[in-house]
Amino acid sequence: MEKNATARESALLQVLSDPGKTYRPLFFRVYNQEDQKLLQQLQQTVKDLEVHDQILSQLHEYVKICYLTKLNTGEDPAPFIAEVLGTHTPETYGVWVYYPWSKKLVHLLDEEAFVALRTSRNTYKITPEEREVLRSKKIGVIGLSVGQAIAQTLAMERVCGALHLADFDSIELSNMNRLNVGVQDIGLNKAILAARKIAELDPFLDVLCFTEGITEDNLEAFFLENGKIDILVEECDGIDVKISSRLKARSLGIPVVMDTNDRGMLDVERFDLEPERPIFHGSIDEGMDTAKLKGLTNEEKIVILGKIFDLSKISDRMKMSLGEMRKTINAWPQLASSVALGGAMVTDTCRRILLSEIHNSGRYYIDFNDLIK
Repeated sequence: MEKNATARESALLQVLSDPGKTYRPLFFRVYNQEDQKLLQQLQQTVKDLEVHDQILSQLHEYVKICYLTKLNTGEDPAPFIAEVLGTHTPETYGVWVYYPWSKKLVHLLDEEAFVALRTSRNTYKITPEEREVLRSKKIGVIGLSVGQAIAQTLAMERVCGALHLADFDSIELSNMNRLNVGVQDIGLNKAILAARKIAELDPFLDVLCFTEGITEDNLEAFFLENGKIDILVEECDGIDVKISSRLKARSLGIPVVMDTNDRGMLDVERFDLEPERPIFHGSIDEGMDTAKLKGLTNEEKIVILGKIFDLSKISDRMKMSLGEMRKTINAWPQLASSVALGGAMVTDTCRRILLSEIHNSGRYYIDFNDLIK
């Protein structure tokens, strides 16, 4: 590396030399001379680079929402596209985005136009004014199994402008009954994979990964780095983290939302509005030593989880499954349909909390066995 290399050159060289744990794309605005030079360097270095340039298609779509009342059906959009381009050519307009993990270079509208077009079909279920409010919000997700569907749906609907994702675990083949992953992803950290999928959907969302999961050393950073998160979505397996993260959220006045993947059960704890509210609706002793909760056996976990979730209210099939733990199955059963439902429920709830549409804490069920018979 040259001694006079710029910070961006150094970042490019670092990504090119070690893309394995990278989850953030690189941006090149080639109307800028430095970016043009860096993009040329990228193109010369990555021999099997895959280029995707559909900027004209995006511009055609974009002028339809910008000139809705002026552009008649069947009318040539070229004059309106020229107006949007201004002094740029199609080649220099917008931004080129490089995804190191797939070696794909994609030509996109730049952030403001991209967000406006990508979310245009949300309007007016989410108004333009609400969209801007949500862009300023940050959501933290702990646990990227069920949490992957939630993070992806939050990003798809653009309920926030930034995400913190935490998970120490990696993709296994048995995860693929419910996670939207491919066989080539086995062994990849779950948080990194979720971040990559989000970047491929919307590279302008700001995502920060905590690939060691939540620990005593990074708990503060997860909640506060680059500004406090506005909602905690907790979807992890560790009871110690379930408790410690809620205690931290309560101390910071951050609401917690959790989907439990059985009977469509959703928990909402509004620590932002109820700073003295007991965690888990008062179902457990908050004075438990969380350090002693690490590494519990499934049998030991069930005792505590029984208090948290009220085993009398879980589904009959889940009750049967718990009785088979360590006999015929070795992990909690989960279904893709339930995970997808959780993504929808949590996203909708988070959006309405952030827009001050709901204010209550509580436990709620959307149980298809009760609703559809």
